Amino acid sequence: MPWAWAVLAVAVGGSTGAVVRHLLSVSGWGSLRGVLVANTVGSAALGVLVALEPAPVVLLLLGTGLCGALTTWSTLAVQTAELGRHSRSRAAAYLALTLVLGVGSALAVLALLD
Repeated sequence: MPWAWAVLAVAVGGSTGAVVRHLLSVSGWGSLRGVLVANTVGSAALGVLVALEPAPVVLLLLGTGLCGALTTWSTLAVQTAELGRHSRSRAAAYLALTLVLGVGSALAVLALLD
């Protein structure tokens, strides 16, 4: 695949994932729940992609781009730090829940598709 097409696939997927994450974070669920949903759904979607072994361009578009931008460690880190200023236990619970749901959803999808 030409380099320019690979970059374009990641850029299109990434911009879409970033917009979806933003919309979830400003939705009625609130920022924390919205990003938790984005991280969980994105992890599950990436699990589907890994299980299906799609063409490289699809993996770049949906895996690296869309799921990469939809699920974000930087937002998780900022939100956890902000929660930690007020309640360390709530910050720890949020971080643990995000990790358990993210990894759990990816593993569940992989198990279902296997």
